[in-house]
Amino acid sequence: MHVPLLLTDFLDRAVKLYGDKPAIIDDERTLTYRQMNERVNQLSRGLQALGVKKGDKVAYLAPNTKEMLEGFYGVFQVGAIMTPLNTRLKPADYQFILEHSESKVLFVDRDLYPLVEEILPKLPSLEQVIIHGEEKDGCLAYEKWLTGFSNESFDRVDLEESDIASLLYTSGTTGNPKGVLLSHRANYLHALSTMHHLQVSDQDTLLHVLPMFHVNGWGSPFYYTANGATQVMLRKTDPGLILEKVQKHKVSILHMAPTVLNMVIEAYEAEQPAMDQDVRVVIAGSAPPPAFVRKVEEDLKWKFIQVYGMTEISPLITTSELRSMDVDLPPEERYRLKAKAGYEMIASKVKVVDELGDEVPHDGKAIGEIVTQTNGMMEGYYKNPEATNETIRNGWLHTGDMAVVDEGGNIEIVDRKKDVIISGGENISSIEVEGALYEHPSVLEAAVVAVPNDKWGEVPHAVVVLREGETLSEDEIIAFCREKLAHFKAPKSITFTDELPKTASGKIQKVVIRNSFWEDKGRMVN
Repeated sequence: MHVPLLLTDFLDRAVKLYGDKPAIIDDERTLTYRQMNERVNQLSRGLQALGVKKGDKVAYLAPNTKEMLEGFYGVFQVGAIMTPLNTRLKPADYQFILEHSESKVLFVDRDLYPLVEEILPKLPSLEQVIIHGEEKDGCLAYEKWLTGFSNESFDRVDLEESDIASLLYTSGTTGNPKGVLLSHRANYLHALSTMHHLQVSDQDTLLHVLPMFHVNGWGSPFYYTANGATQVMLRKTDPGLILEKVQKHKVSILHMAPTVLNMVIEAYEAEQPAMDQDVRVVIAGSAPPPAFVRKVEEDLKWKFIQVYGMTEISPLITTSELRSMDVDLPPEERYRLKAKAGYEMIASKVKVVDELGDEVPHDGKAIGEIVTQTNGMMEGYYKNPEATNETIRNGWLHTGDMAVVDEGGNIEIVDRKKDVIISGGENISSIEVEGALYEHPSVLEAAVVAVPNDKWGEVPHAVVVLREGETLSEDEIIAFCREKLAHFKAPKSITFTDELPKTASGKIQKVVIRNSFWEDKGRMVN
C-alpha cells in the first residue's frame, strides 16, 4: 500500500509524540502542540465555512507569528494552497500577486493591513479578508472568528502527494514575480533531507528569524514541527531582540541572512550576553568571507552552516557542513570551506555545467551554471509555461547561478547568470528597477547592477544617461524610484554618465559596469 507524503503528517506526529510540549512561543503566549492542533482544526473549519475548497488559494501577509504558523496546517487540511506574501512589497505588488494567484481569502496582520487597504476594493476574486487583530472595514477579526468553530479532529479532504501545497512568488529577471508551484511531495521530501543535514531533533528550539514567506524560512516549520521542536516567533528582525530571545528561550538553532547575522555579531560584541547552550546558525544568501565564519564560530561560538538553494527547489540542495575528511584541517581552511555553497544534500543531484551542458573541471577555476535534479523541484511556474520550459530543460533545473567546483567537489558561487541582485537575502530584479527609472522623463538610458555593500552584501546601483539639456540629482532619482518601488528595491546610489557600454548589436554590457565596482573587492564578474 502506498501512503501519500502529505505535510499534515508532520503536525500529526508532533501531536502524537509531543502533545504537551511547547510548540509555539509567541511573545508571552505559549501553545503546546495539542493546543496548536486544536486551533488549526478551528481554522480549517472556518475556511470550510467560507467555502474554501481543494485547490483554492489562501494568502497570508504576516510576520513570524503563531497565526502564520497555524496557517500552514489549517490551509493544508482543507486541501487549499498556501500563498504567503512578502511583507516588504508595495500595494501594486500585492494587487498583482492576489489577482494572479486568484486568492480567495487573505489573512493579514494588523500592522500590515495598511499595505493592502487601498487595493482590496480592486480584487473581485478575493472573497474574505481576516485580520490578525481587531475587526476593521468589514474584515473579520481572527481570534473572534476562530472561536466560532469546533477544535475537534477535522475530517480532511482526500489529498495526493502530487497535489499543490504552496504557491510562492519570487522575484526574477522580469518585473512581475513568478509563482512557484510546490507539491506536498516536494516539500515533504525536501524536509526529510534538510532535517537530516541540519541535525534537527526534538531537543531543538528554533527562533524563526527568516520570514516564513521567504525561500529558506518557508520550509523550516516542516523540519521542526515533524521533530517536535519548540518554535519561537520573532515579529521584527532586531539584533538585540534576537539575542534576548536566544538567551531567554535557550534557542539552539536559527536561520537568517548574512546581513542579519552581521548585525547580531555587532550587538553581541556590544552586550556580551551569557549563552551557555550550543547554537547552530544556518545561513543562505551571498557567500560570506572566511573571516566572517571565523567571527561567528570563535566570538559567538555558534556553529556556522552555509546552505544554498532557491524557491524553485523547495529550496535547499547543498550544505557546507564539514565532512569527516575536513574536520582536522587548519582553522582557516575549515572556515573557507564553510563559506562555500558546499556539496549536494541527500535526494538532490547537483552539478556545474558549461554552455554545452558538460560538467566543468573540479579545479576551482572553470565557471559554469549550477543545475539540479531534486525531489524538491517545483511543478512549474503558475500560468507561465514559457518560463517553466526555460528553467527546466531535459529534466534539469537551471538555477542561473554561476559557480566553480574545487577538487573536493565543493561548489562556490561566483556570479549570477540572471541579473538578479540579492540584497540582504531579498531578490531584486534589475529590470524592474530599470523600468522605474525609465518612467522618469529626464532619463534616456539606465542600467542597474549589484554593487558591494558592507551591511547588505550587495545593493542596487543605477548608472544613468540623462536626456540632453536635463539635470537631475542623485537624491531626486532615488526618491522617484522609492515612489514606484519597495524601498529595498530602489537604487542606493547613482552614477551619471554620457554613454553606457554596449555590444555591437547595441545591448548594454552590464558585465563591464559591474566589474568596475567589484574589481577592487577581488571579484570579477564574467
